[in-house]
Amino acid sequence: LRFVNRWLGNRGSLLRAVRPHLPPGGRLLDVGCGSGDVPAFLQARLPGPLLAVGVDVKALHLRAAPLSVRRVVADVRCLPFPDRAFDVVTASLFLHHFAEADLPAILAGLHRLARRALVVNDLRRARVPYLFGRVAFPLLFRSRVSVEDGLLSIRRGFRADELRDAFARAGLPAVRVRRLFPYRLLAVATREGAGPR
Repeated sequence: LRFVNRWLGNRGSLLRAVRPHLPPGGRLLDVGCGSGDVPAFLQARLPGPLLAVGVDVKALHLRAAPLSVRRVVADVRCLPFPDRAFDVVTASLFLHHFAEADLPAILAGLHRLARRALVVNDLRRARVPYLFGRVAFPLLFRSRVSVEDGLLSIRRGFRADELRDAFARAGLPAVRVRRLFPYRLLAVATREGAGPR
C-alpha cells in the first residue's frame, strides 16, 4: 500500500486540496490511514506544527506509522472524536471498500468531525486501469492476495456521478468532485462559511 500511495496515490493533488483549509498549527484527521504514510506526507509539507491523527481499524497497520502521527485504533462507523474536532478530515483510497448503502452515513460522520473541509481521494472506476492491473500487478506485487485485492479495489472504484450522489445522500450536495490523473477522483466538501483561509 505504501508503494501504491507513493507512486499512484495522488498525494500531490491531495496536498493541494488540503492546504487551503489547514491553518498553521491546525489539526488533521486521516481515516483508514493504514501505516500512516499519507498523514505523515501531509504533515511534512504543510505549515506546522500540525497535529496529524491517523485512524485505522487494525492495530497491526498502525504499528508502522511514523511517530509524528498520533495513532488511533477505531472503526470509521464509531470514531471517538467530538464534532468539529479537526480542521480537515481526509479519507484516501479508503471509501471504495464500503458498500454503496453505507457511504452516506460514513461521509456524514466524517464531515461532522471537520471544522473546515472533508477531502476524499479515491479510485475512478474504468476499464483501462483494470486491464493494466491484470498485467502489471503480478509483476509489481509478490503476494497473490495483494494482486487480487488491487484488482478488486479497481472494480469497486467510483464514477464521478456515483461519488457525488453519495455525498448528496449524506446531506452534502455542494461537494466539488474532480477527475484526476491517473484514474482518481478528488472530492472536497467544505463546511458552510469555512472556505479557503
